[in-house]
Amino acid sequence: MRILLAVDGSAPAERAAALIASMSWTAGDRLRILSVAPARGEVFGAIWGAPLPADADAIEADVIERHRGAVARAEEEIGATRGDLEIASVVLRGRPASVIVDQARASSTDLIVIGHRGLGAWESRLLGSVSAEVVDQAPCPVLVVRDDQLGPVVLADDGSPNARAAGDVIAGWPLFRGLPVTVVGVVHDTVPSAAAIAPLMLEEEMTRYAGVIRAERRIRTSGCEATVERLRAEGIDAVAEIRHGDPAHEIVSAAQSARAGLVVLGTRGLTGLRRLLIGSVARNVLLSAPCSVLVVRDASIVGHPRTDGGSETREVVSAFG
Repeated sequence: MRILLAVDGSAPAERAAALIASMSWTAGDRLRILSVAPARGEVFGAIWGAPLPADADAIEADVIERHRGAVARAEEEIGATRGDLEIASVVLRGRPASVIVDQARASSTDLIVIGHRGLGAWESRLLGSVSAEVVDQAPCPVLVVRDDQLGPVVLADDGSPNARAAGDVIAGWPLFRGLPVTVVGVVHDTVPSAAAIAPLMLEEEMTRYAGVIRAERRIRTSGCEATVERLRAEGIDAVAEIRHGDPAHEIVSAAQSARAGLVVLGTRGLTGLRRLLIGSVARNVLLSAPCSVLVVRDASIVGHPRTDGGSETREVVSAFG
């Protein structure tokens, strides 16, 4: 398994490194620790053509050295406890989210691990955080770390191919062995606004809607129970739980109730304006979950090349692997 850990010297990145150090890995697994230093113009934040300060070279060297220190500390911490991991480190320069995604694609990474910076919900919706953008663009599952606890696990299951892929990750990755899993299905049963205003006038529609909700509950229950059986067949302790309401809210609530260390869910990976205006369940869970979140992209789009020309990167410290 190839793991890419992104660090920047922050507390969230240190928690991500601590989680890597505590997880169960197998012989032959390979970890690449990456830190992305800003390009020269971003270091100083100056407008184009403006003169740089006299000590620009020293300031820039200090920034790069901090990133070197971040990867060195992460490598030392993980290497001290995980002798079963082959570890390489690299510092690159460029736009962090783009570099992380490009490096993951170039090295056929199986899992990206990144810390959660804790931006406010509104700021993150408008601007996007590095972790949210990596989730949107990554060619593989992304683990966004909030603390150094991995379990218990909440698996969101809506019966889609994306959720199936997320279940396959739990069933197939050794690091989930021994962790209890709650498979959560959510029936979205919000009453239509018109029916709420005039229920007596829309009695027939309300009756039909109630039937749809009952059918959806049966489908969701059957699907979650099938996922539970699939996980149990792999030796994983799993139970099903059906909830009603807004999917993202209920997934977060289930994680809180279970005191989960991790939420696992699939996503189509909405991007750009659609994500900004609508948001996806995965993104809303990512913003609000009390624990780490593992997002598994839709397998039908994983591995597709970037369409924006990629990003220019420059290597500062050589890496192997």
